[in-house]
Amino acid sequence: MSLLTPRWYPLRPHPEQRRLITAGTRFCVVPAGRRSGKTERAKRFLIRAAMRETRYADARFFLAAPTRDQAKAIFWQDLKAFLPPWIVLDTRDGELMVRLVTGTEIWVIGLDKPQRMEGRSWNGGIIDEVANVKPGAWPENIRPALSDRRGWCWLIGVPEGRNHYYAMWKRAIARNDPEWDGFTWPSADILPPEEVASARRDLDPLTFAQEYEASFVNFEGRAYYPFAEATHCARLIYDPARPLALCFDFNVDPGVAAIAQEQRLPNGQDGTGIIGEVHIPRNSNTPAVCRRIVQDWGRHAGRVVCFGDASGGARGSAKVSGSDWDLIRRELAGTFGERLFFEVPAANPSVRVRINAVNTRLKAGDGTVRLMVDPARAPHVVKDFEGVRLLTGGSGEIDKRADPALSHISDALGYMVAAVFPVTSGGEARTGRTIGLY
Repeated sequence: MSLLTPRWYPLRPHPEQRRLITAGTRFCVVPAGRRSGKTERAKRFLIRAAMRETRYADARFFLAAPTRDQAKAIFWQDLKAFLPPWIVLDTRDGELMVRLVTGTEIWVIGLDKPQRMEGRSWNGGIIDEVANVKPGAWPENIRPALSDRRGWCWLIGVPEGRNHYYAMWKRAIARNDPEWDGFTWPSADILPPEEVASARRDLDPLTFAQEYEASFVNFEGRAYYPFAEATHCARLIYDPARPLALCFDFNVDPGVAAIAQEQRLPNGQDGTGIIGEVHIPRNSNTPAVCRRIVQDWGRHAGRVVCFGDASGGARGSAKVSGSDWDLIRRELAGTFGERLFFEVPAANPSVRVRINAVNTRLKAGDGTVRLMVDPARAPHVVKDFEGVRLLTGGSGEIDKRADPALSHISDALGYMVAAVFPVTSGGEARTGRTIGLY
């Protein structure tokens, strides 16, 4: 009879992973490509360490991620599947904790509240998606909790620009602290070549380098760096019968909306055409933007699908009764009736996710262009693509102060592109066809 469960299936040998699990280094920084086996190796390493622990009768280990929901999704079911029944004394689903017959506890923890680490001694742990953990969590909450037992930690994930995870990586590879070391490998070491090639086609070059090659990309300069007027600007066709996408960003100076339609582009690709815009320079509000849409597009015969800032329910820019989304429905329903639809997420994607999605649409890693702009009908979209800058030294944040008139209409477009053509993992991606834009 096997002492382990079927979950311990064999893994493909890999020299850098072997170096990692045999290093014995106290703090291991492990940026590696998506789906490259880093989390699987980490789970197995920690569970083996917990099962072998004999020094402490009350040993504690943690499996952590940026939020509790993420941590539960990444670790909880696998933790229970890895542990054979003979070694489990108690399982607490509400607390996400397993206690072994030896007294050792394994906790699954969300670092949205990093103070959860405090008040207890920890023998070791894994932090996944470190780049998305609050920057102060490691020095202020986690590292001190490892001190009295000289606990160890693996800091694993995919890079996210050059933020605090990059600083950890630089420290690890500097080799001037024997307690720190760095380990990295690309997705291509594990994934089939055809899957890597597919990802390269679907992602812009910088995003591919970050997500699949584990590169700490320096996101500085132009936010929408693939955009080139000669490539992306052309006279586009408007079809009054096909669905129309209205993209909102709730702002006053200027008030904006981007108008898009999926179509066969002049370059022969099926893609997104920006066929119009609303741009009211001063003293605008949501009703004013909607009235301009009705004025310019009120005779549209097809579906009309609204995208935009999820925080519109906060009564921000409208300054009148009702949320921005209430106002949009009130202003547009009379014109478009049952042809009016809304695709608004519960929360906004991050700025970096939106920019990555737009850049991939502008130019994928294989050079395919799937987004074009009609410069005569949407000149401010062109200005945004050419002028929006990223913060120097940041992790992909937009510099809103460089030109306050910029970024709003490209933000509006980004909400739609990130919703319909996402480039990040985390579920089956919707497409323009499934969402009703074709």
